[in-house]
Amino acid sequence: MKRKKLVSVLLTVSMLAAAAVGCGQQKTQTADKTAAADEGAKKVTIWYYWEGENQQEVLSQMIDDYSSSQDEITVEAKYIPFADFKKQLSIGATADELPDIAIIDSPDHASYASMGLFADITDKVDTSQYFEGPIESCSLDDKLYGLPFGSNCLALYYNEDMMNGQKVPETWDELRATAKALSTDTVSGLAFCAKQDEEGTFNFMPWLWSAGTDSFHIDNDKGIHALSYIGGLVNEGAMTKEAINWTQGDVMNQFISGNVAMMINGPWQVPEIRKNAPDMKWNVAMIPKDEEHASVLGGENFAVIDNDNVDASVEFLEYVTDPERLAGYLESFGYIAARKDAADGQFEGDDIMKKFVEQMEYAMPRGPHAQWPEISDAISLAFNETITQTSTPEDAAKKAQTAIDGVLAE
Repeated sequence: MKRKKLVSVLLTVSMLAAAAVGCGQQKTQTADKTAAADEGAKKVTIWYYWEGENQQEVLSQMIDDYSSSQDEITVEAKYIPFADFKKQLSIGATADELPDIAIIDSPDHASYASMGLFADITDKVDTSQYFEGPIESCSLDDKLYGLPFGSNCLALYYNEDMMNGQKVPETWDELRATAKALSTDTVSGLAFCAKQDEEGTFNFMPWLWSAGTDSFHIDNDKGIHALSYIGGLVNEGAMTKEAINWTQGDVMNQFISGNVAMMINGPWQVPEIRKNAPDMKWNVAMIPKDEEHASVLGGENFAVIDNDNVDASVEFLEYVTDPERLAGYLESFGYIAARKDAADGQFEGDDIMKKFVEQMEYAMPRGPHAQWPEISDAISLAFNETITQTSTPEDAAKKAQTAIDGVLAE
């Protein structure tokens, strides 16, 4: 039987309040449309923390499109501020008041899966077309607990006018030499966020992985090599020490201002640079490699809550992650589709964004591990102490490994 159009229940009062304060006007469905839903329809509730008006409009469109395609399931989206999101999930688990789907930051997925909040959907979906990294971020102990939505990664930006005939570096040795050659009293040849926090860890992981080790083993020749290399970039004047205080946004602003010749950053900065520096000549390349190409995965996942509504939740997710729809939803996010068959059709004619799609082949998730924040703290402290010369790379690696081993033993 042909399915009828069903208008979804959209964006609750809490979302409207948040949008009115911080995001401007938000298109929502009317009470009359809500009443039009068939009484016997199942309802799927989504919790999300997106604050941007554009992001909320995309979510509304996703729900509208799905509602128009069938008449068996209604979808309701509820805004939870990012600062309260994890707390609300924990409280909801205790009070048995959870949504059916939660849109969460990818490194948090394993933590909540380990708590038993998410349903195992390994046998319910086909993941053959997904990039390895995004699927791994939704997984724990070889079981799948959701689907990736949109992904991003890091790559190398460079100011073409500041290269002074230098070849775009492809290896660590070339990067060190080029960054040193481009550095002056007022210009840093290279910069990336090296803060002692998760944002800093996010930017350090590609160096650790490119050296040939993993997230959980830093006290070895390869981990020490990665720490020594980053510390050496600063100590040799190839990268400014100020990077330990810079967010990714700060690094981008320094790049736009001409104070940084090359930077490691993500695709979400592309629209900002194009808007704020329209005359600047710049480009993007793969992150220079040591033993192997590497980048780090960012973005959000759809986590499926373990309840009686799993099949309805999966049906919605399969609809919105269909490759013919997914790329269109993600364009305005500046996100790369986690599916290869969708990513291949994105950003036609945009060579810069296409380079990020290429880099996605090597983007891996942080962890995954239920106690990733504690592991991240140990890693960020290690590279911070190496950069500031508070510890030698060897001592910093040993201290970090002790902390990591303690977490893994729990």
